[in-house]
Amino acid sequence: MHKLPTEVHLNPQGELVIPVALWQSLGFQEGDRLIVHEDKGRLILENQETIKRRLRTRFEDVSQERSLADELIAERHGAGKKEMAE
Repeated sequence: MHKLPTEVHLNPQGELVIPVALWQSLGFQEGDRLIVHEDKGRLILENQETIKRRLRTRFEDVSQERSLADELIAERHGAGKKEMAE
């Protein structure tokens, strides 16, 4: 497992090269699709498949008959009606 901080450099095209030992220790493989986002000034890089698995696990207990989108819409409508009544 690779735990030491590793210095990397951006090239003029803005590309970043991740050292092989680091991406292998993270379970990345050549050709993987990675998702990158910023969080409080930090660059977060995750394997797309890892994100999908995490989301499937997070919502596995949600019934197939239940619509989270419909629940959210109903909640927003209720909040809007409450605001207009005030």
